[in-house]
Amino acid sequence: MEAKVGNVPIDEIPLPCPYGAAELKAFIRRYTIRGLLVSIALLAIFLITFYIFQKIEEQRSKAPKLAPMVRLNLENLPPPTDESAMDAPPPPTQTMLNTGPAARAGTPVPVPDAQISPDLKDFATVKDIARASAAGGDGVDMGGFAANIDFDAAKTPVKVDIKEKEPEPDEFIAVEKEPGVDLAKLQSLVTYPELARRAGVEGTVIVRVLVAKDGSVTRMLIEYSDNKLLDQAAEEAIRKYGRFTPAIQNGQPIACWVSIPIRFKLR
Repeated sequence: MEAKVGNVPIDEIPLPCPYGAAELKAFIRRYTIRGLLVSIALLAIFLITFYIFQKIEEQRSKAPKLAPMVRLNLENLPPPTDESAMDAPPPPTQTMLNTGPAARAGTPVPVPDAQISPDLKDFATVKDIARASAAGGDGVDMGGFAANIDFDAAKTPVKVDIKEKEPEPDEFIAVEKEPGVDLAKLQSLVTYPELARRAGVEGTVIVRVLVAKDGSVTRMLIEYSDNKLLDQAAEEAIRKYGRFTPAIQNGQPIACWVSIPIRFKLR
């Protein structure tokens, strides 16, 4: 006779399951902790990346803005176009012989208007006496010397002192070679300010220097400074340096601005 439990045979009763609520709770607890740790790690990585990015942006905002410098190769230039190779128009022909004042130069004697003779009325005025001749001219005054004055510009050298315009600090200058400076020599000329030394101040000062065509320093201005206590010492070091190597443009030295960093660090 087959054994039964109630109306269900014993061989049909399911065995107890080895996987139950306790195992599920342990599984959930283990993977919940693991997920929490992974989330914390990802959040920490994100915060560190964000902090580094903020520091990089701060350094970029503090960096000084320098004037753009572009090196150009002036060799192997393309041939000129047909328009630039056209012959220049001929100069206008001069048809008038006397282009100076028609009045004649001399030393007129002051007399009353009623006693002025016709030959005294054609004397040159004070404005024109330097360009008029004693014989007087008969042409149209075009601002030059009278034609009967023996004046040869080629034989009479005129020295004109033309002062070149200095470039602005932010002006673009295309050069083949930038101004040169021995930074190690310049750094050795720096005298650390005593007040900055006592206060433990360190940092960098960038000085914008206008180097003339002969290498001398024409102008200076502070472009960037970590501390005002260091500015004067940086400028004095540049004055002690002497002459720089000037910039080169088309094979000739020219005046050009250059940015020079000077570092102050306590040992």
